[in-house]
Amino acid sequence: MDTIQILLFAGLAESIGQSSVHFPQDQLPLATKALKEQLMKSYPEAASLISVSLAAVNQEYAGDEHLILPGDEVALIPPVSGGDGLGGDSEAQATPAVSADGLCMISGQTLQPDETLAKVQHRNHGASLSFVGTTREMTGEMKTVTLEYEAYVPMALAEMQKIVHQIQEQWPGARCAISHRIGTVDVGEISVVIAVSAPHRDSCYDASRYAIEELKRTVPIWKKEIWEDGSEWKGVQTGPWAPTFDKN
Repeated sequence: MDTIQILLFAGLAESIGQSSVHFPQDQLPLATKALKEQLMKSYPEAASLISVSLAAVNQEYAGDEHLILPGDEVALIPPVSGGDGLGGDSEAQATPAVSADGLCMISGQTLQPDETLAKVQHRNHGASLSFVGTTREMTGEMKTVTLEYEAYVPMALAEMQKIVHQIQEQWPGARCAISHRIGTVDVGEISVVIAVSAPHRDSCYDASRYAIEELKRTVPIWKKEIWEDGSEWKGVQTGPWAPTFDKN
């Protein structure tokens, strides 16, 4: 009998009470849809969240009919906030995770916008800007005490790199770098920095907006809003949550 280890995150991990489960299987391959159906029966208290979660296989979003093979890394990705993760490991947070090209970073340390901006500056670019996201205190009548960010780090870095490459393709000559914080981010502190440079300002503005919207839509980072009288994991906030995946 094979065993599938399934990584869990954010509200899904909280609902089930652990960050991973080992699920025995009589026979592999198994479609991701079938795996989710089995998990919903085994964990009825989390069934509603499992149903809206996407599967990731080997750190790539996978469709319902994607076949899980022995040795595959499987994760369930609840709707992202954008929010083995580094979220609860203070020792791991001390060393930022950085993409191979150095343009994307996930860190438990305070972010420095100038450091991210320096990665994209170019002598032939006439425009550069930084988008800096911070924890706000009031959302309507709700007073935020702090935010807790968690990430599926290797997949999050890969998805951030995809955004960087998409910007290079859609706005030729543009450069983009993304840094995201995990762990506790207090009111007024920085959670994300997106730096973009381009030959002209129109491309710079457009690429910057594209980057933050795609980050919120596809990158497996979650945030938990902690208020004076409670807390809540936040899901997708802008547009439909529909990451692309391998349909084979």
